[in-house]
Amino acid sequence: MKNLFKARWTSSLIFLVLLFLITGIADPAFLTYANIISCFNTATMYTLLAVGIAFVIMTGEIDVSIGATLGLTAAMTGLIAQRDGSVGLMLIIVIVTGAFIGLLNGVGVAYFGVPSLIFTLGTNSVVRGLIYIMTDGRTVENFGGAVSSYGNMTLFAGITVYYAIAVALVAASHIVLTKTRKGKYFIAVGDNAGGARLVGISVLGTKILAYVLCGLFAGLGGFVFASKYGQVMTVAGNGYEMTAIAACVLGGISLSGGLGNMVGAAIGAVIMSSISRLLVFIGLPSTYDNTITGVMLIVIVVVDALAQRRSVESARRKRLLSRTAGTAPEGGVKA
Repeated sequence: MKNLFKARWTSSLIFLVLLFLITGIADPAFLTYANIISCFNTATMYTLLAVGIAFVIMTGEIDVSIGATLGLTAAMTGLIAQRDGSVGLMLIIVIVTGAFIGLLNGVGVAYFGVPSLIFTLGTNSVVRGLIYIMTDGRTVENFGGAVSSYGNMTLFAGITVYYAIAVALVAASHIVLTKTRKGKYFIAVGDNAGGARLVGISVLGTKILAYVLCGLFAGLGGFVFASKYGQVMTVAGNGYEMTAIAACVLGGISLSGGLGNMVGAAIGAVIMSSISRLLVFIGLPSTYDNTITGVMLIVIVVVDALAQRRSVESARRKRLLSRTAGTAPEGGVKA
C-alpha cells in the first residue's frame, strides 16, 4: 500500500475520480455507467499518443510532430479504404509510415544533435504539407468497409475493441519499461545520459528507438481516427500533440526525463479526453475546452518544475550534510 500511494500516477487517478465526482455533484445525470465508460472509450487516440510520446519524454526529449503524423496516417487509411484496401494493408502502411517519421526525428535529434523541439517542429510542418499534397487539400471521406465497422465495435461491457487494444498496449509497454533491462534504459538515459553512457547504455540507440516507437503509436492513432470518424480533414490531429504531452505530465511523467510510467500516461489521457464531455454536464460551453487544457498544461508544467527544483535542492543538501558530518567547526575539536 505504501508503494501504491507513493506512485506518481496515484495522484492522477485520485484527480480523475474527484473530477468525475464533482461533475456528478453538478449534474447527477453524469454518474451513469454509459457516461463514464464513454470517457474511457473516447480516450483511445490520446492514450496511444500519450504512450508513444512517453517513451520520448522519459529520455528527456520532446516530439511535437505526433499530431501531424496521426493526420497523415489517418489520411492514408481513408485513401486506401476508398479503394477497398484491406485492413491489414492499412495497418502495415500506417505503422511503417509512423515508424519512419519517428526514425527521421530520432536521427535528427540524437545523431545530429538538433534540439528536439526545433527538429520535430520542422517535421510537423513537412508532414502537414504532405497531407495537403496527398489529399489535394480536400477532406478524405465517403469510405466504408471493414475499417469503418470496427470504429465503434464493443468487446464487452461497453468497452470498444480499440480501447481494449490500447489498454493492452499500455500494459505491455509498462511491463517492458519496468521488468526488462532494455526497457529500463529509457528512464536511465533521461535521468542521466552521461552516466548511462559510462555504464555501456547506447544513448543514441535508445533515443532513436524512443522516437520510432512514438511514431509507430501515432500511426496507430491515425488508423483509429479514420476508423472512428469515417472522414479525415487536412487539419486532422492538429493540437493533439499538446494534449498528449499534458496527459503525460498530468500522469506523473517529468518533462525533464527519467521519471514516470505508462499507467500514469493512460490515466492522464482519460482526464484530457474527458474535459469536453465534463464541461457539458457542468454547464459550460465546449469553447472553453482549449482554454482549460492550456491552463492545465501550464499549471502542471510549473508544478513539475517546482517539484524538480525542490528535489535537486534536497539532494544537494543531503550530499552536503553527508560530506560535512565528520568535519569539526573551525577552531573546534573533531569529535
